[in-house]
Amino acid sequence: MNVVLIKALQLLCCLSFLVLLHEGGHFGFSKLFRVRVEKFYMFFNPWFHLFSTRDKWFTRLFPFFKDNETEYGIGWVPLGGYVKIAGMVDESMDTEQMKQPAKPDEFRSQAVWKRFFIMVGGVLMNLLTAWVIYSAIMLAWGRDYLPMQDIKHGFQFNEHAQSLGFRNGDIPIAADGKTIKEWSTSVLRTLSNAEQITVLRDGKQVTIPLQEKLNLLHMLEENPAFMTAYIPTVIDSVLPTGAMGRAGVRKGDYLVAVDGTDIQTWADFDSLMLRRSDVLSMEGCTHADSMRLRQMDVVFRSADGARQDTARIQLDENYMLGIVKASPFSFYTSKHQDYSLLSCIPAGLQYGWRILCGYVNDLKYVASADGAKSVGSFITIGSIFPSVWDWQQFWMLTAFISIILAVMNILPIPGLDGGHIAILAYEAITGHEPSDKFMEWAERIGLFILLALMVLALSNDVMRFIL
Repeated sequence: MNVVLIKALQLLCCLSFLVLLHEGGHFGFSKLFRVRVEKFYMFFNPWFHLFSTRDKWFTRLFPFFKDNETEYGIGWVPLGGYVKIAGMVDESMDTEQMKQPAKPDEFRSQAVWKRFFIMVGGVLMNLLTAWVIYSAIMLAWGRDYLPMQDIKHGFQFNEHAQSLGFRNGDIPIAADGKTIKEWSTSVLRTLSNAEQITVLRDGKQVTIPLQEKLNLLHMLEENPAFMTAYIPTVIDSVLPTGAMGRAGVRKGDYLVAVDGTDIQTWADFDSLMLRRSDVLSMEGCTHADSMRLRQMDVVFRSADGARQDTARIQLDENYMLGIVKASPFSFYTSKHQDYSLLSCIPAGLQYGWRILCGYVNDLKYVASADGAKSVGSFITIGSIFPSVWDWQQFWMLTAFISIILAVMNILPIPGLDGGHIAILAYEAITGHEPSDKFMEWAERIGLFILLALMVLALSNDVMRFIL
């Protein structure tokens, strides 16, 4: 199956599941407080819908299904979903209803605390969903992790990191006195928030005071990477039809040299490839130059050193080698932890809390110019799914996206749940309920902001595709 189709299918399943649960949170609290819900829709339905329980064909096929209060349906725009709660100014902009006298089963007739729970219900459901998924993952697959001090050969650091005091071979073990227990991509976030880092250098602890405030976005964009685990050039797997496979390279072989330059680690190899790509991006680079750069002389040897060969390989049009490099988890000895039905629950909560705190911490970058460029649409979200269907990865990403939806919806932007909650907080503090006219304008402003953000995200994705 086509890779794009697999990613799109995973994204659609993920969003459908999460939207259903999010809107179910609003729906559940509304029903709990006996507030009338007029519509419950999966996806948006401007002008028409794909399915509705009010359709004549549906009522004929299922005459026993009678819900005179709520219309359930599926829209055709897969960008979310909604519940239309009676007596509330929402994205439907149904102002005619608000001109009528308030009824006891409408949203506007409820106490502030009830309206608060109805509005926060979606966010609570997303957070609960993430917790349940993470706990289920712990129960089903357990957790593999790589203790920081078990990365015996340490890390390689780029020029920027070395200018701050890091040295190749250092192992970061603490940030501002707090122990860094295991290696993951979140270590960069930890470093970016620290004022001093303690590293293990030649068996001794050395404290490095950071002379500048690190920017996580810049660290992630640096090439070569800010820090990379020391990994010898072991080839984890080979695509037989790829450039290296055709040259006779086998799984477990070591890459020894490229174009006459000796290399010892994959970080060394990445630096060589970066210089190659820099030449490709230079003005005046011709097609002949491009074809020349697709040729590469490589020296590789077997793990036992009994076999060493040299070959000239021809890279494909995407300059891919057709190999998978060894990762820290494949080179160093990772640890595995299983969880019982009882222990997986707090473990899932703890893991989800770390992800939530990390994501909230990263929001501070969104207001910057670099942060605005990093905003992505559904294209970006879909791209993070694996190219093959992997249930563990699917559920990990679904839980993460559920946290993203919770955080984004709680932001105090008119039109989002957080905007309604902020207005309810104002009403609870002052005792004054905002007018319907104010609510209408707030909803319009919120929709404009959300539309602008969607345009920004989509344009960023288009520019990434073009470049």
